[in-house]
Amino acid sequence: MKQTKFFQCLSDETRLRTLILFEDEPDLCVCELSYALDMPQPKISRHMAAMREAGLVQSRRHAQWIFYFLNPDMENWQKDIVVAAIKGNKSEAVSEGDRTRLAQMQGRPARCT
Repeated sequence: MKQTKFFQCLSDETRLRTLILFEDEPDLCVCELSYALDMPQPKISRHMAAMREAGLVQSRRHAQWIFYFLNPDMENWQKDIVVAAIKGNKSEAVSEGDRTRLAQMQGRPARCT
């Protein structure tokens, strides 16, 4: 059931933290998410695969990087819930730390223009 996968993704702290990062960033690669969340890349890749399967994110390849971004084709009810989840959690200390680490990351991959 599509709704079950959607809510399971939102109930995971790591996945919710990634969604919060997407509020300020149009797209992020696994290396950026790994750095910001201070987690190994394979773990982040597994989470992104689950989020892609649930329809929360989409991906695109640019050079050697795969960039993830919020799925613009989510249904309206899904968008409303994602916005509420981000709004309700973005001021948490862990989320602020994630954003700070990401901002301090050097050598971030270039985006295609």
